[in-house]
Amino acid sequence: MPQGPVTSSIHTMADVWDAYRSELDGVEDRIHQNLTSSVTLVNTVAAHILNSGGKRIRPLLLLLCARLCGYAGREHHQLGSLVEFIHTATLLHDDVVDDADIRRGRQTARKVWGNQVSILVGDYLYSKAMCQVVEFRSQKINEVLAEACKKMAEGEVLQLYYNGNPAMPEGDYIKIVEHKTAGLIAASCRMGAILAEASEEQQDCVFRFGQYLGIAFQVVDDTLDYTANGASLGKTLGQDLRQGKATLPLLHLLNHCSDRDRQMIKDRMETRTLTEGDLQRLIDLMDESGSIVYALNHAQAYITAAKRELRQFEEGTAKRALSVAADYMVTRDR
Repeated sequence: MPQGPVTSSIHTMADVWDAYRSELDGVEDRIHQNLTSSVTLVNTVAAHILNSGGKRIRPLLLLLCARLCGYAGREHHQLGSLVEFIHTATLLHDDVVDDADIRRGRQTARKVWGNQVSILVGDYLYSKAMCQVVEFRSQKINEVLAEACKKMAEGEVLQLYYNGNPAMPEGDYIKIVEHKTAGLIAASCRMGAILAEASEEQQDCVFRFGQYLGIAFQVVDDTLDYTANGASLGKTLGQDLRQGKATLPLLHLLNHCSDRDRQMIKDRMETRTLTEGDLQRLIDLMDESGSIVYALNHAQAYITAAKRELRQFEEGTAKRALSVAADYMVTRDR
């Protein structure tokens, strides 16, 4: 069974993008074909964020897992586009919840059109995806996608529950990440395997692969909020703390800093304020306490676990691409 383009030179994420460019172009075509609302504003707002430079990680993983399991068809293009619709809906909603003005270096939809429009277009994209996914006539795919959407909503609520609370247990942080981010990534991987009519064992393996990879992806993202180049990241650094979010590097720091510094961090979380001086102080403290290294080591451990799930599959282009994509999650700089 084919695993994708014939190539033996996949070493970097750029190689993966190049090798599967035509496949991703197929997903991109479906994304634009599916923007068919009779209300022009819906299409305009959706296109604003869909065209803002997203990497299409979830559709990529879906098509790679489909090819890994021997899928030779093209329906993964449509399914990948629906996954991207759901992901985009979460971004529209997240930006409202977070009062975000910038995403991927551009003004957010809520900043341009307002919160109400942003929420309603997000609702439309959710609904559109769920309406079109039934065309696959696969109860398994329906269940996997519905479960992922439910988990994402639960993760959002749990995150709001802990908003402004620096005493959040690390285990609950991981639970939020598992629900909010890893859930849809894992579902994408499983749906690729379902398309290929893979065994339950193989479906479970790629699901766990996606789950571990998704957790690592978010841990790295949260760490980049303190370490990345702001212009490259496409947002202001320190936004998580300004929004009252305690992420893994900050939780580690809170457990290893002085009482005075701990109180300073708690005050900034409660007031939702963070000056450039505060941010630099935090970064210095994280360096001194090993908080950045701690978070990145956690991410690497999840990637190692993810790659173990690929062992039962035969060597091939798709397997190599998945392994490279996994490593990319902890080496990316934005």
